[in-house]
Formats: sequence, C-alpha cells, structure tokens
Amino acid sequence: MRWLAFFRPGDWLTIALGLTVCAASFPLAWQAGVAEKAVIKRGGELFAEIDLARDRRIDVPGPLGLTTIAVEKRRVRVVSDPGSRQYCVRQGWLARPGEIAICAPNQVSVQVQGGKETYDSISY
Repeated sequence: MRWLAFFRPGDWLTIALGLTVCAASFPLAWQAGVAEKAVIKRGGELFAEIDLARDRRIDVPGPLGLTTIAVEKRRVRVVSDPGSRQYCVRQGWLARPGEIAICAPNQVSVQVQGGKETYDSISY
C-alpha cells in the first residue's frame, strides 16, 4: 500500500469526480424510451414493421416453415417456430426497445424499437 502515499488531495478529487460522472451517465446511456414498433426480418431483409399499439398475429414464412409472431398489450413474442431448439419462442415477451428474438434456423428475427436508438454492448 505504499503507492497510496503518492496520491494528493487533487488526485482523490479527480477520481471521485470521474466516478460520479460515470455513475450519472450510465442510466442516461441505456434508456431507449417507450416501445413503439416491432421490426420483423426474414433472411436478413425487412419483412414487416408492426405498430405495437394494435394487437394481432402475423405468420412469417421461412426456409423451414411458418414462424408465428403475436403482438399484445404493446409487447411482442414469437409464439411458434419450426426450429428444433425453440430459443426464440422461449425468449418470451419483448417489451423494451432493443430487445430481440432470433429464430436462426428459420432465418426470422423480431426486434422492438422505440423513439430513441438503443445501445448495447456491441455498440460500444
């Protein structure tokens, strides 16, 4: 702990200020507003943009068969998929902007988008 002797009061102030700025900016960087629409892609290309204000179901054809997507109460989910592992079905309801369910074997994905662009670990 001899290295602590090299710190001056101004150093501690700089460290405290830096930590405070990081802690205060963290919630601001990760908020994305209210979920407004779901973007459905098939084979990497846009298939449909669905407004989350209206409840409905949509069938998306893929190489393995139909993937069924449901919208209820401003949230979206994959109801059924012909893939064997069912990862996208087990993802459950998606309600926050930036959330995504990917049905890789059937090449279908659904992502929730909001008013602001979201940031995730890949963006950084």
